Amino acid sequence: MHPAALSGVLSGSAINLNGNGHYVHWGFIQISWANLIVIGLMILVFIAAVLIPFRHPSQPRPDERPGPLPGTPPQTLPGDEHQWSAHVRMATVDALPPDRLLPDRQPAYVASWVYTFGVITISALVLVILTGIVLSIFGPSWWHNTGEGHFVNSLHLWSVEGFFFFMVLHLWGKFFMAAWRGRRRMTWVTGAIAFTVSVAAAFTGYVSQQNFDSQWISTQAKDGINSTGAGAFFNVLNFGQMLMWHIVLLPLVVSLLAAGHVLLVRRRGVVPPFERAEPGQPAEAAPARPLEEVAS
Repeated sequence: MHPAALSGVLSGSAINLNGNGHYVHWGFIQISWANLIVIGLMILVFIAAVLIPFRHPSQPRPDERPGPLPGTPPQTLPGDEHQWSAHVRMATVDALPPDRLLPDRQPAYVASWVYTFGVITISALVLVILTGIVLSIFGPSWWHNTGEGHFVNSLHLWSVEGFFFFMVLHLWGKFFMAAWRGRRRMTWVTGAIAFTVSVAAAFTGYVSQQNFDSQWISTQAKDGINSTGAGAFFNVLNFGQMLMWHIVLLPLVVSLLAAGHVLLVRRRGVVPPFERAEPGQPAEAAPARPLEEVAS
């Protein structure tokens, strides 16, 4: 075959998703080549993030929280301490001081590629929401029958793929770092719940496409969901219901969980790496690493 023709066949098979799938069978495991390649890429990116050195800080500074600026007005005027607004404001500032909510610098150990997966995931989520808003405005006939609709629909699809790609890498990194250490259990829990809800949001998106692909997915899924009893209020064959779950309820829950997750990270701080203990010395007795800072 001519090289140009071979290149066209390969690129067409990579872009055209309407052909027959190719699968790998290992005993009871059956997985498509596309998913296997994606998982392999995630493993390679994760290993590279661990091994490739990050840019080192140029001017480290001690980890000290600055005090209030001179001339700063009081948070609560005398006599207003018992008002509910004063209680809420003081509790909020105490839990999330401004210098912790929007810090100018981060600890030096954040200078690693592993710590970038979380913010990339949030960036992908923002793109998912923006493209989803555009799709919801113009409707299925637009995203199926116009060039602009195909483009935005593709952006929405690949932003979702990137969202899950980097969220899984973020999950792997925090799992191997035991990110629940240091009173960070709720940070880990909110992230895990956000991942689970995101899977449901992606599923309702697949069954809301209004094409043969969505019909196949919904008819194959209905029996499994009905067997659990959830089909009484979660009818995957009901396009209107699935669309509302996909564009209203589940995105709202994911956004709230992501916002709460970020606020908990700001409150408890970024989890530090494990300290390296000397030979024969228990890990908990390892000397503390000096907390330097780098510009965020």
